[in-house]
Amino acid sequence: MSDSPESDKQRIPLTLRMPNSIETVVAGSMMGAMSKKKHEKGAGSTPATVQLEKAGIAFTTYEYEHSNDHMDDGYGVEAAKKLGFDEHQVFKTLMADTGSERVVGVVPVSGHMDLKALAAAVGAKKAAMADPKVAMRESGYVVGGISPLGQRTKHKTVLDDSALQFDEILLSGGKRGFSVGLNPHDLLKVLDGIAAPIGTW
Repeated sequence: MSDSPESDKQRIPLTLRMPNSIETVVAGSMMGAMSKKKHEKGAGSTPATVQLEKAGIAFTTYEYEHSNDHMDDGYGVEAAKKLGFDEHQVFKTLMADTGSERVVGVVPVSGHMDLKALAAAVGAKKAAMADPKVAMRESGYVVGGISPLGQRTKHKTVLDDSALQFDEILLSGGKRGFSVGLNPHDLLKVLDGIAAPIGTW
């Protein structure tokens, strides 16, 4: 994904809730128009939110109307723009192939994934981007809605260590136009993942 100018919209204040009282932030049809609504546990759930609920992880869900207007920038940049978050705080999920296994890298939408760094983080000699069809089949999600959470096949997951500066990061909730926000340490815990410098700008 290519870089784009940082959004000038203010970050929306968040209140993290435990899974039986999840807060959903909904972006309206106009840029910056936001409303909040609560929904009960399991309502509008995806495999990603189910995994968080089962693990007892506090998280917030965000919804926005997906369109093709930002596809030159990518799905993650679209989420950042429509939800009013800095692109360094919104993360995208990518799948790579080391030759012996598939691994998942989670990096800011403002940058790219360093495949050599990803390979080193999991003890492999090299890595290449996985075929999108393979990524969809093994994750159980469509491109643009792939989440590191709730994947059909469990993979080693590496989170770019820039995430650790934030109390909350956003990533796909398992479908286009739907994101989840949670503490990066909680993400690593629930995925049994590691943090490493795998992002590049």
